[in-house]
Amino acid sequence: MPPLSLEADPRALVADIPPNVLVHLTELAAQRGIASDAWFAGLGITRQQINDPSVRVSYRQARTVIARGLKMLRDPALGLLIGRNETIGSFGLLGLAMMTSRNFGEAMGVGVENHKICGSLLDVDFAVIDAHTVAVQAWPRFGELELLPFLCEELFSSCLAITRELVGSPLAPLRVELTYPAPPYIDEYARTFHCEVRFGAQHNRVLIDTQWMEHPLPGYNPLTSRQALALCHQQLRGNSGSDEIVGSVERLLRSRLREHPRLTEVARTLHLSERSLRRRLADSGRIFREIHDRVRAERALELLHAGQMSVAQIGIELGFSDPREFRRAFKRWTGMPPQLARRSFPT
Repeated sequence: MPPLSLEADPRALVADIPPNVLVHLTELAAQRGIASDAWFAGLGITRQQINDPSVRVSYRQARTVIARGLKMLRDPALGLLIGRNETIGSFGLLGLAMMTSRNFGEAMGVGVENHKICGSLLDVDFAVIDAHTVAVQAWPRFGELELLPFLCEELFSSCLAITRELVGSPLAPLRVELTYPAPPYIDEYARTFHCEVRFGAQHNRVLIDTQWMEHPLPGYNPLTSRQALALCHQQLRGNSGSDEIVGSVERLLRSRLREHPRLTEVARTLHLSERSLRRRLADSGRIFREIHDRVRAERALELLHAGQMSVAQIGIELGFSDPREFRRAFKRWTGMPPQLARRSFPT
């Protein structure tokens, strides 16, 4: 497996992401009198084209524009600012499907299941933590760490803004956990989330009291909800194609890395035969071992960046009982030992 890079990963070059985040970013630049056309130079797409609802961009294109925009705008808390200003209307059809859901728990499930149609650059999942706590958690794609703070800030602050629009301002998370170190503008997190924020955690997630799950929504309309949800699913199918099975395998592996799941176990969980899973992955140009290695490498980099766990502990988290075996595997995945990778992260 080659060292992790966007150029080496064919998934990062597929134009399947709605450019919503880019639209928000360039509109903010325009409000500040800053031209953003140059951010798109050499990418095969223009500033004007991202306003076309049919346009899709690749992850590489999106992250390049965002990196250039952050450098030009020079606002370290930009993700929080953009996310706080988003509304249910910013989510389009998905916002309508959420708003017309029966209760908040149903709306949360709809949002997580269909997050990709809003141009999310993180993979998002829903988790039951215990009898009193649920969480919306996010995973960086392709080992992305440089832009992880911006992406988490935009995602979680926009989710909270929309949540408060759905159920009212009294809702506050129990806690926000983030894998990256605390930034200098930590006070902005307190202003945004109104709860404890933990940095250097093992996960990027927002934890919510389960009592909110049954909270009824005033906009509930079963017919409109079904219609909007059907259109959301139609958009998802149009974007995902044959890579849908790859996404399913990746999500399952991420949730069970400690167990070191084999192909047979993954196929059984997905209600497929081993042969069928191999064939469907092959149709997408992928093999199980490469996907497993990629997911483990990305998670290892995330935990190394967080800095709270030893190399041996990270190995256990990824399903390795022997630290030496993990070190060898990590060097095979990335071209460097884990200690060197940890020292290479900016402080």
